[in-house]
Amino acid sequence: MNLQLKGKTAFISGSTSGIGFATAKTLIKEGVNVVINGRTLEGVNDAIQKLKNEFVEASVKGIPADFSRQEEIESLIKKLPDLDILINNVGIYKSGSFFETSDEDWYDQFEINVMSGVRLSRYCLPKMLDNNWGRILFISSECATLVPEDLIPYSMTKTAMLSISKGLANLTKGTNVTVNSVLPGSTLSEGAEIFLKDAALKEKKTIQEVEEEFFSDIRTSSLIQRFANVDEVANTIAYFASPLSSATNGAAIKVDGGSMGGLL
Repeated sequence: MNLQLKGKTAFISGSTSGIGFATAKTLIKEGVNVVINGRTLEGVNDAIQKLKNEFVEASVKGIPADFSRQEEIESLIKKLPDLDILINNVGIYKSGSFFETSDEDWYDQFEINVMSGVRLSRYCLPKMLDNNWGRILFISSECATLVPEDLIPYSMTKTAMLSISKGLANLTKGTNVTVNSVLPGSTLSEGAEIFLKDAALKEKKTIQEVEEEFFSDIRTSSLIQRFANVDEVANTIAYFASPLSSATNGAAIKVDGGSMGGLL
């Protein structure tokens, strides 16, 4: 499908691996000028090289920035080109007991997961409104409503994204700018692959057995009973970043394999 994205310019935070990197690849295939981001220059350069190896004609650049550091965020914003598409994807999580999670851990996750999108949107949205076209997407998570007991601070940040996204969408009324959230379910990113391998080694099981037990014992609400792959999520993100999604605004779009349940 032609998503009518050729020539558009997109910035994806946290895009040197995982869903962000897969989204960069999908957008490049559609002819988008992509700006990727990671914490270090080395990581950004490695990701750019991988993309150029796969897509020789790719228009891809990178800006390193650690979203926990105010000065690096300010530097990144100054380097951004005029954007048609902003994808707020960067995020961290720390698994642990609520009772042992420090204030610093709460603040760190809020600063990176939530305030990164706030700051980038505050910069980009006025320009998009002036141009009367733009797409802003917040990459949330099934944890926004499932709230696993070991991921309460992380889940809080993902729920916050939904409120921010909805509020910003209200600011676009009567324009061709849209703001939406995408909520992936359990996704087989590099981090998930490491988790499965470590668990398999520790429990002396196969990776397939660990995955099956995850869905039979932990993520029991999943209807597909498997991890989504990053391309499945990236395809959805690319569509809602495109002109074809013009009638969708202020929405929370599930790519969760049915895990979140509900009629809406």
